Amino acid sequence: MQSNIGLVLEEKATSIGNFMVGRLLPFKQKRAVGPFLFIDHMGPACLKEHQNVDVPPHPHIGISTLTYLFEGSIFHRDSLGNAIEIKPGEVNWMTAGKGVVHSERTPEYLRKDDKFLHGFQIWIGLPKELEQSDPSFHHINKEEIPTWEESGIAYKLIAGEIIGKKSPVPTHSPLYFLEISTKEAQKITIGDKLFGEVGMYVLSGSVKIEGNDYGSKQLLVAKNASLCEFDTNGETTLYLFGGDPFPEERFMFWNFVHSDKEVLEQAKKNWKEQNLEAFPKIPNDDQEFVPLPESKFKMKS
Repeated sequence: MQSNIGLVLEEKATSIGNFMVGRLLPFKQKRAVGPFLFIDHMGPACLKEHQNVDVPPHPHIGISTLTYLFEGSIFHRDSLGNAIEIKPGEVNWMTAGKGVVHSERTPEYLRKDDKFLHGFQIWIGLPKELEQSDPSFHHINKEEIPTWEESGIAYKLIAGEIIGKKSPVPTHSPLYFLEISTKEAQKITIGDKLFGEVGMYVLSGSVKIEGNDYGSKQLLVAKNASLCEFDTNGETTLYLFGGDPFPEERFMFWNFVHSDKEVLEQAKKNWKEQNLEAFPKIPNDDQEFVPLPESKFKMKS
């Protein structure tokens, strides 16, 4: 029988500041899974009292960003005036649209203590008709995220709609970002509930698919979502994500994503010149910014 696994990609670790970030998407072999364009696995990392997360103001266009933490805390500020602490289990959902600026830092009350950081940062593309929409921001509390259990299998629907459940995260296209966890070996047949393209990331433990074992820090992309079934090998936590892909190609340069290369070029110019109409300053965090990287002038597609 032909395998349903189209790709198995190893997490690619890079160092950003004081902690390790594992890049899951994009890869040369796979630029997107459904509308999911970019996934970073942050940590797990232990930061000492003199180490803090400090990502200065930087811009985005053409996407929604999703931040989800397992451990630790990040303080989010943006050019819309939002200022909020992100805690484990909560969802920060920021839609950049035509342009937004945000920063991510260790909260003040933790800056002189040892602390942990572990979580996901995800970019999700916008439908073409919303790429130039006004930016917006939503923060969803942990208690609002749908969680349920069936036959010893625990589910959490972080974003999207699937299995008759719907997350309150205001997504803009058909998608799902689903956590599945087991405490003992379980067979999971879920393909009839999935749609579009689907990827699987094993956070901890391992799964068996078609007789092969796959462990943590591996991203699997299915050829056919409807054939998705697997066995967990005991205590395991994994994520299924995907949905309907867009009909148009998306181009990526640094933090900018769009279906029109001319819009990307204008965004680059606006940020380099610090055009405040296109990219306003962040209240209470306006003394620095991340410069446009000269080394990434090559357009990615």
